[in-house]
Amino acid sequence: MGSVIVTGGAGYIGSHTIIELLNKSNYRIVSVDNFSNSSPLAYEKIKTVTSRPFETVDVDLCNEKELFSKLSLFTDIVGIIHFAAFKSVPDSVTNPILYYQNNNSSLQNILKFAQEKAIDNFIFSSSCSVYGNADELPVTEQTPLKRAESPYAHTKQIGEEIIGFFCEARPNFKTVVLRYFNPVGAHITGKIGEFPITKPNNLVPIITQTAVGKNALTVFGNDYDTRDGSCIRDYIHVSDVADAHVKAINFLIEGRNRKQISLFNLGTGNGVSVLEAIKSFEKVSGIKLNYKIGARRPGDVIAVYADNTLVKTELKWQAEYTLDDMMLSAWKWQQALD
Repeated sequence: MGSVIVTGGAGYIGSHTIIELLNKSNYRIVSVDNFSNSSPLAYEKIKTVTSRPFETVDVDLCNEKELFSKLSLFTDIVGIIHFAAFKSVPDSVTNPILYYQNNNSSLQNILKFAQEKAIDNFIFSSSCSVYGNADELPVTEQTPLKRAESPYAHTKQIGEEIIGFFCEARPNFKTVVLRYFNPVGAHITGKIGEFPITKPNNLVPIITQTAVGKNALTVFGNDYDTRDGSCIRDYIHVSDVADAHVKAINFLIEGRNRKQISLFNLGTGNGVSVLEAIKSFEKVSGIKLNYKIGARRPGDVIAVYADNTLVKTELKWQAEYTLDDMMLSAWKWQQALD
């Protein structure tokens, strides 16, 4: 059935997507990663969950010459799933140029490769952060984008614009843009999850590390205009996110898309506060977390959660895992790491 390139395949969402692709499709899977924000151990973990082989390529997507040299060896590419990007909101506030250079240069290079090799099926990993502090909740795909609250979010807004202009220039090019809400958890087997290379900035890895005494949990702000004062997010299990990518690439390759650019919110549709997420973890783990309330964190959106009607209708996708499932799987993975 041809090859599907997965950029950032050793990363958190990329590795789980490779598992779903191997288990639910017949594509030849080629993972591209330079481990700048991931671990090669992810590949070994993938092999513990699925017996199907896959190929790996070590390449920096910001290096155009190296990208073309190594990926041109694959002559049967039918689609590209582009994850590779830096993703920390606080880090992007501190190092904005790094984020613009990495996230947008890598996208431009992989699109140039797709153009020269006539690869017309492309999945782009975007983010709900493009909505900023939206005027309406839940957000739909038609919700106007507000000013980005962080350089990371701005790189995703720019990325979507680049893809839009690219599609105007190439009428045969088809894209699915998936705006993720907050992927969390680990594979249900507990054999693979998130590998934080540095100190994690995302809530759930901090929660699980706090539970084993490796971190200190701070809730950044309890004075927001929300039901308990903490920020509200739409948490979605990483395997549900991964499954959506299998459906998205099939959607394009099978020609079921009605538009050149198909844009979907990828969330459960439920807003969960930070404090509610903490309570869910405490319930499934039986561990009382020691956390403190801190000041608001620059770059954080107050509340965002999805209207996921469109992705359910078009991709026939449905989130399967509950918040408690997410927390329990993350806890199993943390225990496996230790």
